Amino acid sequence: MILEKLKGKDRKVFEKFLGLNQHGLSVYAWENIFIWKGLYDIRWVFLDEALCVFFIDKIGCFQYLAPLGERLSENVLRKSFKMMDAFNKNKEISRIENIESKDIPFYRRMGYSCRIKSYDYLCNRLDLAQLPGNRFKSKRACCNYFLKNFSFEYQPFSLRYKNGCLALYNLWMKQRRAQSNDFLYRGMLRDSRVCLKQALNRLSDLNLTGRVVTINNEVRGFTLGYELSQETFCVLYEITDLTVKGLAQFIFREFSRELKGYKYINIMDDSGLENLKKVKFSYKPVQLVPGFTLSR
Repeated sequence: MILEKLKGKDRKVFEKFLGLNQHGLSVYAWENIFIWKGLYDIRWVFLDEALCVFFIDKIGCFQYLAPLGERLSENVLRKSFKMMDAFNKNKEISRIENIESKDIPFYRRMGYSCRIKSYDYLCNRLDLAQLPGNRFKSKRACCNYFLKNFSFEYQPFSLRYKNGCLALYNLWMKQRRAQSNDFLYRGMLRDSRVCLKQALNRLSDLNLTGRVVTINNEVRGFTLGYELSQETFCVLYEITDLTVKGLAQFIFREFSRELKGYKYINIMDDSGLENLKKVKFSYKPVQLVPGFTLSR
């Protein structure tokens, strides 16, 4: 059976199968699959009419998300693991990531192990747009400081800002690395830069919406995201110059104000990092959406 190499032209097929069911995890979007092409050889195949997506690198092969089909199938799972096992000398590497909680009972009945991998943080959009009450007092203060002390332009994202955004990311990564010696965190920063380059280089293949803040014609902040469902928008990137006090809070609030068609904003997971966890909880999520890893 031939595994197809992921290409931009596959978008319609993926969006069709991603749309067969409602999803809460941020990974269940074309944008959050395609950007990983810079780090993985991404392949896909139909198994019993279910779309299966495999990520392959020098370590081995795993399935990035659950098989996409109208119904769950034990036979599809068996075939998926057989395909992964063909790549993996160590069969323990064979796994399916980002399983959603609604499907856990089925997989466990089939005898598979399901363990928590991470949680997506789901926020009420109006909370982020209005920053109401004492809960968000410090966020409002940061926004007010930025508005009072900086002359800036807030613009829709376009490719003319590509180089500026990449330069800002490099600066931001340097600033973040200076604050942390955590090996996992530093690796995540590098991987995220590769994914950002992929997104900006292939923007025409993606349905990303974003905003840019410039100060003295220099990009000092940007945010990018995508629609996850009719009621949820996902923020994929929010990068700001950490020396510009209040900018991070300002750009997040302004972008949230513009996303009026959505009830929720998914700010993705914390990658198991305590510093990210603290920041995400500071925006008072209304729900933590669990993602599981399935193995044998």
